[in-house]
Amino acid sequence: MALKRRTKVNANFNMSSMTDIVFLLLIFFMVTSTLIAPNALKLLLPKSSHQTSASAITTISITSDLNYYIESNQIPLEDIEGILQYRFNSDNVEEPTISLHCDENIPIHAMVKIMNIAKDNKWKLILATQAN
Repeated sequence: MALKRRTKVNANFNMSSMTDIVFLLLIFFMVTSTLIAPNALKLLLPKSSHQTSASAITTISITSDLNYYIESNQIPLEDIEGILQYRFNSDNVEEPTISLHCDENIPIHAMVKIMNIAKDNKWKLILATQAN
């Protein structure tokens, strides 16, 4: 009496599940690679329609002859950080935001000095621009 098996073993390997996993991994790595941010100063650049996501608490202005102003008071560059720290600490400001108004003819290093002060103290900085 010879018994036959009714089910035969299939020797083929199905690759469709493997390709699904590879595509899922590819999508995962593509999405996570776009989340890497370079080390840069965090600036809130307003659009020309004068809309910003944060309202500035104070304003720093730099004129073409490199005079620095907090609001309308002329301040030496060395005193700006101390004055702003005192103002933000005395008012208990949680997220200080500064609006930086610069003349278009100033050298870039004058603006970068203020940006570095804001970065060192972890203050937000809005670079003010003119409408087109």
